[in-house]
Amino acid sequence: MTLVASPAPLLDVRGVTLQYKTRERLVTATYRVDFQVHRSDRFVLLGPSGCGKSTLLKAVGGYLAPVEGEMRLGGEVIRRPGPDRMMVFQEFDQLLPWKTVKQNVLFALTASGLLAGRAAEERARHYIEMVGLGTFADAYPHTLSGGMKQRVAIARVLANHPSVLLMDEPFGALDAQTREVMQEELLRIWEQDKKTVVFVTHSISESIFLADRIVVMATHPGTIKEIVDVAMPHPRDRSSATFVALEREIKRLVREEVAKLGVT
Repeated sequence: MTLVASPAPLLDVRGVTLQYKTRERLVTATYRVDFQVHRSDRFVLLGPSGCGKSTLLKAVGGYLAPVEGEMRLGGEVIRRPGPDRMMVFQEFDQLLPWKTVKQNVLFALTASGLLAGRAAEERARHYIEMVGLGTFADAYPHTLSGGMKQRVAIARVLANHPSVLLMDEPFGALDAQTREVMQEELLRIWEQDKKTVVFVTHSISESIFLADRIVVMATHPGTIKEIVDVAMPHPRDRSSATFVALEREIKRLVREEVAKLGVT
């Protein structure tokens, strides 16, 4: 019998402890966290506030160094930020207000030195079209809705061809209807680009709708409570028995952690 070796993970997080300082004390955000993310994964970090989700994402981005353990991307230790990891934040004001949609995407390409001239123009146009904003290429950010601004932010990072797309509650400030539309848009874009995504959210429904795997975080300090495989085909029906049952189970796991904080 011939054994087929599993592919090496794109992102390998081993024994990672993260700390940061406040004015009052040193906070241990995560403690000896382990997980692996493979190419084209949609990998979601889920848990209550204070469990270290966003801190982990910042560390993957290279903005915070572990005090214990290591993170490797493509076999190389992550030591600093780099164009192979690009982040989309929750805030809408990520765009340069004096530049058009196209100019915002172009600026990210030219400032990084990745492309220039016609090649940069063609790539910018490609990703603006991909996120459904082709007719808004010459519009300024103040004329766009919150969801449209987030699409521009996604186009801007995708145009740089990062190995991993890091998303920190990117739809958290949107109204419920727009948020669901943007979740569907992200999946549509993913089907075209197959980009590896590490996504932070507080929303259980959002995590199930988007993820291949969900890391449910425990709190204070953040550890891995459980990694849940979401074996459901797309499109996912939020009202289906399978979806509702998984939502109920993950809600139970999260509430156990919330209860530790003394929150009802």
